[in-house]
Amino acid sequence: MRALLDRIFNSAGYLAGLFMIGTLLAVLASIAGRLVPALNLPGADAYAGYCTATAAFLALAPTLRRGEHIRVTLLLNHLPARLHRLLDIFCHLLAIGLGVALAYFSIRLVLQSHEFFEISPGLDATPLWIPQVGMAVGTSLFALAFIGDLILLLSGQPLRDAPADGETARIE
Repeated sequence: MRALLDRIFNSAGYLAGLFMIGTLLAVLASIAGRLVPALNLPGADAYAGYCTATAAFLALAPTLRRGEHIRVTLLLNHLPARLHRLLDIFCHLLAIGLGVALAYFSIRLVLQSHEFFEISPGLDATPLWIPQVGMAVGTSLFALAFIGDLILLLSGQPLRDAPADGETARIE
């Protein structure tokens, strides 16, 4: 199951990268439209924003799984092992609660935007549920990644894989 989830999270990371490229292309289209009015793409700025937001949310889960989120371990590293574990479990439970709430409200926002036919107020007139899907998927994967990490933590398994040959371990 872990391998399947890691493939899903990695796919979300690659998709986030594609949306970052989409941001670049939308910004370039906006610049080109200002330089050559015949090439003007209405709403290019809005599409850059949609791509940026989608990339950010889709990157949450793979970043968590790789251990790349900022963790303040100053307190954790000075606690006895048992207390360290209990605090780590508590933090994961808190993160799951927040992640699930964020995912729930993101999905609800998509459904409401679709139901009420909400349209972007910009020149693009895009139905808002379309760019909101990236946020809903990203937050759902993020909550799932925290749940997976809690299961690993409770079972005594390491949360991160050991560094591959040639890589150095990060100091938190």
